[in-house]
Amino acid sequence: MSSKVSLNVGDQAPEINLPDDHGNQTKLSDLKGHNVVVYFYPKDDTPGCTKEACSFSDNLKSLDELEAKVFGISKCSVANHAKFKDKYSLKFPLLSDESGDVCERYGTWGEKSMYGRTYMGITRATYLIDKDGKIAHIWPSVKVAGHTEDVMEALKKLDN
Repeated sequence: MSSKVSLNVGDQAPEINLPDDHGNQTKLSDLKGHNVVVYFYPKDDTPGCTKEACSFSDNLKSLDELEAKVFGISKCSVANHAKFKDKYSLKFPLLSDESGDVCERYGTWGEKSMYGRTYMGITRATYLIDKDGKIAHIWPSVKVAGHTEDVMEALKKLDN
């Protein structure tokens, strides 16, 4: 069954309270006053997910200058995230949503199909959350190439 939650620009972002790749809890509500980029991805250490993570990591200095904190979220375990982060020297936290609760609330968990096979999984999506905790931009179905640049352009348009 697909979880098609309908979040819109201007909505209060649903709370996120998940362990990062070190097991420390990260709460979205603790990040008020910062722009937050939350990107959902299917699985650690797979080609598209690795390209996306490395692109955000490579551009982290520019994202910092735009007053943005970046977090990747998948259903992979804390231990898996730690290995993935270490392998590619990623410079931002990866949050573990093993229960899928946050993915459900953000509408990124649903039915997918590949090679004629249907299965449940995470849709690659990104949310830009402004300093007040409201959704400022949504990319509901991300293509990895050029995505980080699109996010930075949207950040530049926010009232900082």
